[in-house]
Amino acid sequence: MRKFFEFGGLVAAVVLIAFGVTAVVMGVNGRNTVNSSLANEYIVGSADMTPSAIKAEAKQAGIYSAVKEWPSKSVANQKINNGDRARAFAGYMRIHALEASGGLTYAQMGRFLAKPGTPAKFTDGQGGTNIDKYAAVDPTTKQPVDNGRRNVWVTETALTTALNTSYMASQLGLFGIVVGIALLLSGFGFAILAIGGALRNPQTAVAFLRRPAKAPAVPVA
Repeated sequence: MRKFFEFGGLVAAVVLIAFGVTAVVMGVNGRNTVNSSLANEYIVGSADMTPSAIKAEAKQAGIYSAVKEWPSKSVANQKINNGDRARAFAGYMRIHALEASGGLTYAQMGRFLAKPGTPAKFTDGQGGTNIDKYAAVDPTTKQPVDNGRRNVWVTETALTTALNTSYMASQLGLFGIVVGIALLLSGFGFAILAIGGALRNPQTAVAFLRRPAKAPAVPVA
C-alpha cells in the first residue's frame, strides 16, 4: 500500500505540474492575443480622457449628475493596447455619449425626433418623443424620423461592450496564469513529499531514487 501511495503522489505531482504549465501558457497567450487585437485597432485616447478633464467637461455640458461612475485612470494620448486601458477608454466613451444625448441613456430617449411645437411633457426633454403623432415625418418616406441621438448611443454601446469584453478576457488570462502558478507549486510540493518519503523508505517503490548503502568497512588483520 505504501508503494501505491508513493506512485500516486508522483503521478499527482506530474499531472499538477503539467496542468500548471498549460494554464500559464494559455493565460499568457490569451493576454497577448487581447493586447495585439487592441493594438491592431489603432485606438488612441483623446486629450480630455483624464479624470479631471472629463469632470470639467461634463460640468460644462450639464450632464455631471447623469454620470454614475467616473474613470480613475488617464488614457489621454495613449495607445489602447491592453485590457486595463480598454476598460478606462470605455468609461470615457460613455461620458461622451451622455454629452451627445444631453445626459439621457438609450432607454430614456424618445424613439423619434419630435416635431416643432410638441408639448414638453410628450418629449424626453432633448427633442425626442415616443408618440407617433408628435414625431417629425420624413417628406420622402412619410415615416417618423428616427432620433439620431439614439443611434449614437447604440454605436457607443457596441464599442464599449467590445472594449469591456477585451478587459474581461485579459483578466481571465491573468487568472489562468495565477491558477497555473498555484498548480505548479502544488505539483512541486507533492513531488517533494513523495520523493522525501521514498528516500526514507528502505523498501520504496521508486528504488532508483535511493542511493545504494555503502558496505561496512571490514578491518584488515
